[in-house]
Amino acid sequence: MRTLILIFSTACLLSLNSCATRVVTRPASVTVIKTPPRHYKIVKVKGKRYYFWNGNHYKKTRKGYVVVGV
Repeated sequence: MRTLILIFSTACLLSLNSCATRVVTRPASVTVIKTPPRHYKIVKVKGKRYYFWNGNHYKKTRKGYVVVGV
């Protein structure tokens, strides 16, 4: 009987513990460009508008232009 109670209480304690862990990631350093150069090109990919210059694709945000992988 004592063994049964010990096994039951151990099972209850183990079921109360969560297996989930919290992972906090920091965003990668992003360079925001305020104004594009004069020779940029507008490219549409899957209906979304991107700006291309200097070999990179950029997306327009509220703060400026950010490099994206297309």
